[in-house]
Amino acid sequence: MRTTIVFLVVAAAMTPIDGARVRAGEINPRKVIDLNGTWQVAEGSMDSMPARFEHTVPVPGLIDMAEPAFAEVGKKSERRQAFWYRRTFAVDGPIPDVAMLKLNKVRYGTKVWLNGQLVGAHLPCFTPALMDVKPYLKGDGQENELVIRVGADRESRATDVPSGWDFEKYLYIPGIYDSVELILTGAPYIESFQVVPDVASQTVRFVSTVRNPTGQDQVNVTYRIREARSGRGVLARRIRLSEFGDDAQFPLFDDFHLTDCRLWSPEAPFLYEIEVDIGSDQVRTRFGMRSFAFDPKTGRALLNGEPYMMRGTNVCAYRFFEDAERGDKPWDRDWVRRLHEKFKGMHWNSIRYCIGFPPELWYDIADEVGFLIQDEFPIWTLGEAPEKPTAEKIIPEYTEWMRERWNHPCVVIWDAQNESNTPETGKALSAVRHLDLSNRPWDNGWAEPQSEQDGVEAHPYLFISMFNPDWGNAKFKGLADIVNVSPIPSLQQAQRKLKVPIIINEYAWLWLNRDGTPTCLTAPIYKKLLGPNSTTEQRRVLYAKYLAALTEFWRSGRQCAGVLHFCGLGYSRAGDKPRPEGGATSDHFTDLEKLTFEPNFERYVRDAFAPVGIMLDYWGQDLPAGEEHEFEIVVTNDLALEREGNVRLLIRKGDALLARQETPFRVDALGQKRVSFTQPVPFEPGRYLVIADLAVAGQEPVRSVRDLTVVAK
Repeated sequence: MRTTIVFLVVAAAMTPIDGARVRAGEINPRKVIDLNGTWQVAEGSMDSMPARFEHTVPVPGLIDMAEPAFAEVGKKSERRQAFWYRRTFAVDGPIPDVAMLKLNKVRYGTKVWLNGQLVGAHLPCFTPALMDVKPYLKGDGQENELVIRVGADRESRATDVPSGWDFEKYLYIPGIYDSVELILTGAPYIESFQVVPDVASQTVRFVSTVRNPTGQDQVNVTYRIREARSGRGVLARRIRLSEFGDDAQFPLFDDFHLTDCRLWSPEAPFLYEIEVDIGSDQVRTRFGMRSFAFDPKTGRALLNGEPYMMRGTNVCAYRFFEDAERGDKPWDRDWVRRLHEKFKGMHWNSIRYCIGFPPELWYDIADEVGFLIQDEFPIWTLGEAPEKPTAEKIIPEYTEWMRERWNHPCVVIWDAQNESNTPETGKALSAVRHLDLSNRPWDNGWAEPQSEQDGVEAHPYLFISMFNPDWGNAKFKGLADIVNVSPIPSLQQAQRKLKVPIIINEYAWLWLNRDGTPTCLTAPIYKKLLGPNSTTEQRRVLYAKYLAALTEFWRSGRQCAGVLHFCGLGYSRAGDKPRPEGGATSDHFTDLEKLTFEPNFERYVRDAFAPVGIMLDYWGQDLPAGEEHEFEIVVTNDLALEREGNVRLLIRKGDALLARQETPFRVDALGQKRVSFTQPVPFEPGRYLVIADLAVAGQEPVRSVRDLTVVAK
């Protein structure tokens, strides 16, 4: 018979069998053997294992990191069909009741052999493979040979299995690009582990599934909760279970109150740690007390029950994988942490991991540094996409994806697809959303939202019409036209089926490569805005000023739950002409190793994302010399506290200050304040700068800048 119990636990990651990130060392009686490191690798056919392995490659990593290097990696080639990975390892002592091999992420078309025996295959590219290796595993210090075949290109899996197709990608580099682990434990064992925080009551629900292949009829369950950073104990309890035998799965669940409960947020990312011991198995993971939802009545996000404005960026790890300067950075914990801390310095509190997942360590770091993550599954069926994913194939992938991440406090939105309108994702998410007991909202790309509690994404690329008039509002010719733009971004027809909150998570079709050259999508725009002979500095300044202005506009409209720019990290592909004019998008770094932003971007855009922000509601229209003009300034407060300070209006020509006005202001919590200045326009025609300057307690001064052209009457 089965017995049901509940633990009080909140977890940030699944157990190792379904996603917990167990750190260095081992947890008795569960042992996790790290199989990362240097592997041997060879190229060859799909059906025949190579006789010799004459290259090496790091795991996790990508095949372009092999030494010596392989030719034509990332593109379909007649040189090979597959790459074959090989390594040996030993297990001390006897093999326990449970032995599982976990491949966190591998692409494409994975197949595994252990000691010459076929273990299994795994077609998905973005979810883990978990394989029973007990029948093939040798213990007592004997050598084991592990061989993993990886398809050399994305066509190595069925077309209805998502591979991260992206018409702005050029290299689909295969490899074992996340950790490989051997999980050894006894039976019964914990198969899945989910923690469900209830912030309002300061309780957590721990729900696990235990598999009992040995038919044991009694077990003692001990759990301990401690503060992750300090190690201070919070809660410890022991429960005896009996009469639950048979070879079956059974749930364990219970609710517990956390005394002096501390909540998790981007501003205070407090983490707990839970350890659960059932005698034969033991798991440990971190968690955060956090709730997240959308309020369909207000269109706002709610973090821990309170309105919260999302400000942030996108990370395109899958595109970044093909960047010439990438190296081992995606797997360098220190570099990834510095990246997220750099983002935090831009006043960002949210990130969309889009068009392909990063390695799992990124989610651990987002938990620690404090970001809200919109986690996007890599499906993009825009245009003539070669992939035709079906709900039948997507459902198991969505299931494993959720099992990997649902205990991370940073993950707040499941994002089913990018810019796509296939009904298959809606069918799939409706089939799996009940599995997430925290009931996170979903974004379904450009398809229909499936619940009134979900959200939709908007991509108001106003300058797209300057690239291709057939793609957007052809009336938009430049920043001055913003006066005719609605603060409510337009949506696809299917997205309007339900009235749900909107997140702007892409905007500003103005990308520059890291060397300052336009991308293939933006070259026509800079030609129209700056002429055919613009300099690198002119383009960088325009990009920064326009991106800042658009950020101010969408934030001040107060019609959306969040504003996330595209993008904080991607590729830069200037000059290699694969498209044929070069890459499509880019980020803002000039030095990836040091994580140095382009200075104009950091100067202007950082101010535009300040928690108490300012917008000069003037968009560069020509003004007659000597006439008075009313300049309106909007102060937007994202904080849950009233703020007061001073607003200034400045007019400059070069280093000369020509006009200055100043007034105090007070703005409500989560509110806005409009301030007007009537100011004579300079008498001399020419080019000037108009600057709105904001000083508020607890925040560095920020400004909003516009170019002003004064014309003769």
